[in-house]
Amino acid sequence: MTIEEYISIHSTPENEVLASITRDTHVHILNPHMLSGHVQGRALSMFSHMIHPSRILELGTFTGYSALCLAEGLSENGHLITIEHNDELEGVIRRNLARSPLGEKIELIIGDAKEILTCPSSLIRQEQFELVFIDADKREYCEYIELVYPFVPVGGFILADNTLWDGHIIDPAYDKDKQTLGLRAFNEKVRDDHRFEKVILPLRDGLTLIRKIR
Repeated sequence: MTIEEYISIHSTPENEVLASITRDTHVHILNPHMLSGHVQGRALSMFSHMIHPSRILELGTFTGYSALCLAEGLSENGHLITIEHNDELEGVIRRNLARSPLGEKIELIIGDAKEILTCPSSLIRQEQFELVFIDADKREYCEYIELVYPFVPVGGFILADNTLWDGHIIDPAYDKDKQTLGLRAFNEKVRDDHRFEKVILPLRDGLTLIRKIR
């Protein structure tokens, strides 16, 4: 038994809807490893329950698994907005969200997160999000955190996924890989940014917890 297997069997199981999304993603979707998965999904749910936000913003939906996990901790009238750039996944995402009653609390937007978050007419610009989950293009994490910063109140949280990048973050063999370089730049930026408290958890391939303090 591996330590990952031990952690999995000692964590709350994923529900039937999430288990079904996991199976379908691995059978029908390219790069199924991008799915948050059981243990990280339970962690996202736990963080969301701790914060109990009324508004959540997610950058990068993939097949909807993480959005449903995060939505578990929303307040009674809470709302989650998730943005996915790959329009080919739209049908899959909508079907998956519709499998759960929590799907009614989730709004899917298909498009470029950078364009949506900077569009003067976007209704998102009128929102405040107590919790933001960044799990999109790794090369653009530095831009994403600046874009979401104004929408997060002091005391709010930003979670950034894949920040250890399967160990590539410290592997010289990836010194020319653009996604690795993007994540290295992001980790250094967050480390040196006094607007945030932060900690990297070695969960899956790295999850950074960031709290806005000013």
